[in-house]
Amino acid sequence: MARGKRLDISFGSFDDGWDVDRLCDECGENMSACTCRSKKRKILSPKDHRLLLKRERRRGKIVTLAGEFHIDKSEERELLKRIKRSLGCGGTFKDGWLELQGEKSEEAMEFLKKEGFAIR
Repeated sequence: MARGKRLDISFGSFDDGWDVDRLCDECGENMSACTCRSKKRKILSPKDHRLLLKRERRRGKIVTLAGEFHIDKSEERELLKRIKRSLGCGGTFKDGWLELQGEKSEEAMEFLKKEGFAIR
């Protein structure tokens, strides 16, 4: 076996024999332990969102969080591109939350309201 390769095999119950569990294409986990299939998010329109804005400190720096978004991946990418260009900062989407570098809560709130999202 090549060095650094991970062998992920789990076996079913012993009464049925030694059935090998397949790996999920999306998350790489065994199909019996796969969580990505159960985490399919319900997609909402922007007006149905109730977003929360908050600040966190990470490694001594401030990060602005907005979420939780229920939009598909292509819409996430487009929204992220527009908000980063508008606010002039870096950012990413992680687990349905928009993370922006720096203290950008006021600017992000204005931008998201213009896009049609409701803020709590």
